[in-house]
Amino acid sequence: MKQRGRHRRRRRGAALRAVLTGTALALTATATLISVSQAEVTGDPGALKPLSAAADTAPLRLQEHLIPARALDRLSAAMGGAAGVSTVIDDTDRALREGSACSADDRASLPVAPSPARAYCWDPADTTSGAWRPASVTTSGDADEDGVWGRHRVVLAGWTHSATTGRATERGLARVAFVDADDPGRLAYRWVLLVIPVQGGRDYRGLTSDVSGMVWHHNKLLVTTSTGGAEALYVYDLDRIQRTTVDGPAIGRVPGGWSADGYRYVMPAVGSYRFTSGRCSASGPPCPGALALDRGTSPDSLVAAEWTAPDGDRKARLWRYAFSSDPARGGLLATDRAGRADAVEAYRTRAAGIRGVLSYRRPGTDTASWYVGRLPSSRDGRGALWRQDGKGARAAHCGADASHHCWARSAGSLSFWQETGEVWSLSDRMLFALPLASLDRSLN
Repeated sequence: MKQRGRHRRRRRGAALRAVLTGTALALTATATLISVSQAEVTGDPGALKPLSAAADTAPLRLQEHLIPARALDRLSAAMGGAAGVSTVIDDTDRALREGSACSADDRASLPVAPSPARAYCWDPADTTSGAWRPASVTTSGDADEDGVWGRHRVVLAGWTHSATTGRATERGLARVAFVDADDPGRLAYRWVLLVIPVQGGRDYRGLTSDVSGMVWHHNKLLVTTSTGGAEALYVYDLDRIQRTTVDGPAIGRVPGGWSADGYRYVMPAVGSYRFTSGRCSASGPPCPGALALDRGTSPDSLVAAEWTAPDGDRKARLWRYAFSSDPARGGLLATDRAGRADAVEAYRTRAAGIRGVLSYRRPGTDTASWYVGRLPSSRDGRGALWRQDGKGARAAHCGADASHHCWARSAGSLSFWQETGEVWSLSDRMLFALPLASLDRSLN
């Protein structure tokens, strides 16, 4: 991907940084920031506790399972050949509105402190029913260090359909919004349905799983799976997006071609990772709920946070896997000869209900800070975002009562775009971005 015009990218990157680091939108109530030392903090997750004993790290081991290339090639050939990310971006059919044009209910879902530099609401057709919900985000800043994939800057947002509401054909499915982010003032998107090849690539079915976490690295997209499932992560290949040929409610091969419940594009999984010690559960391996990419390690690493109930007593684990340094395995985890991936770092945190995680090492420091976005114990309120390390934790405070519940409502995952220095995330209603520097200022 290095042949793209670097000078043009730098100019666009500089313009985007100028927009994002300007005056923040007046989208939420005015926040009164108070230092941690000035107020009593409830729910403080405290310092991270390293986990190094075999009994703690062994349950984190994954086994890689890749779908044979011949099965993937058979499906691609039957569907008329693969499309790429640029094909989808050039075919966007829905627009995101800027924050000032969004409803009061949409804006109320945004963080109070720090307030976003940019925010966008989705096409009303995608949010009015309440059946689909956004939860995960990753960008071309994760995929490639220059922030551009092909000819475009891209944001991917993962949505999951409720298993109990909406049309029966949609229940439990997962889809990804491919967002054209070339112009920060005019974002547009197109849906791609996530599917699983079956019958040796002769058919496919919908992915019936939550996508609470998602990371795009090289040409691979890693997504989390539902709590209690056999797989911990599914792997998708951005070079294997397929076009459907029949506009119908079925998913898979149908008379006359290929259907995906009305979606024009599908992306078939190319593999998965399973815990070697069994299905994730409260007593077994941790169910991954949030994912993020960390470019501050060598090689790059995938960080994960355990899915726990926000009002439960079980505290979460944070851990990371190294990505493979083999160019032929770009975007896949580093594994041994038996295809096993071990966690290279793990911690216990007193935080629960984590729905967003980042690991970032500031220049000149020896250890990384972990940012965890948490749901409140009541899903009707706001969450909190904490920065943790081995010494303690800090959070922004807002309002006259110095509450630390200042983060987004029903917050989703976090993604750091290294080239522009911004963090992307989601509420239950909006997509937003803010500079990491402003996030850190609010925590100090």
